[in-house]
Amino acid sequence: MTSYAFWNNKGGVGKSFLCFIAACEYAHKFPGSDVYVLDLCPQANVSETLLGGFPKGSKVMNDLLARKPRASIAGYLDARLSSPFRQLEDVDPYVCRPSGYNTAIPKNLSLICGDNLLEVQSEAIRQTSQLAVPYDSWKQVLRWIRDLTTALSSKSGDRPSVFIIDCNPSFAIFTQLALVAADHVIVPFTADDSSRRAVENVVTLLYGFTDAADVAPYTKISFAKKAKEEDLPTPTLHTFVSNRVTKYEGQPSKAFQAMIKAMKRTIDDIHAKHREVFSSTIEKPSTKFLFVPDYHSASIVAASTGTPLHKLTAGPKDFGGERVQINPPPLNDYRNKLTEVVDRL
Repeated sequence: MTSYAFWNNKGGVGKSFLCFIAACEYAHKFPGSDVYVLDLCPQANVSETLLGGFPKGSKVMNDLLARKPRASIAGYLDARLSSPFRQLEDVDPYVCRPSGYNTAIPKNLSLICGDNLLEVQSEAIRQTSQLAVPYDSWKQVLRWIRDLTTALSSKSGDRPSVFIIDCNPSFAIFTQLALVAADHVIVPFTADDSSRRAVENVVTLLYGFTDAADVAPYTKISFAKKAKEEDLPTPTLHTFVSNRVTKYEGQPSKAFQAMIKAMKRTIDDIHAKHREVFSSTIEKPSTKFLFVPDYHSASIVAASTGTPLHKLTAGPKDFGGERVQINPPPLNDYRNKLTEVVDRL
């Protein structure tokens, strides 16, 4: 069992789409494995895409959320809130097979659907984690999603199980649950300074490392400090994916190159000081950056129709009342670069 959380403390970096691609392409490449997508983002974008895109996926989601219990991550968390310190015997009601609704999705891929109820549940989850009895209530609650991955892995038996977890940008408690369930973090980013600062925030929030004097006092009461005290596992930083590379005349633009240099300096500096939180303690992270080119036509059609890359073909597409052209060379380049993301898993 191996689990990957896709997270950045900044929204709009394409993390949900990368989750979709990684899960579908891994399941396609390794049909003898079980791939589970856990959607811990209230927007549930990766769920909608897997279930058929828009509007089909949203209609399927409404049906799943109308079930008793809700066939979603919030349904699972509802059950845990009702019995906080006892693991569930049966997690089947919360799992669906997207291939039953979207035939483009590999049959060995399962989904625990996202749910906007997560936002409402977050305060109840936080309060439960603060109960005085049992003494380790915080640790037990923070392990709820890890308990789910363990139960699902057990159901897979001898089949290898891989978990792809989509996280919300905020560091809400449901994001913390997701990260505790992960072995590794994939960090997508775009070439701008807000992304660079967001990566610094990832390290501060998850591990408590910071050079900022005004932040340091808060690390004494932080998630990172408590996780260390309670011996709660935290994931390692695995791969940094520069998403939507901007090109000019076939080459990355100068502005893009400048921001990438700044990002590399920031991450390599963190690695030099805190190698223990990286999956690779020897190699500089900057030497392993992945660069995904910006190809809006392919990504928009794939996401909006729920079509994995291995199913997406070049040519004209009728999309949203418009005719969209997907050209073979950029599609092949896009597919090859995204395959590199899958190959890192």
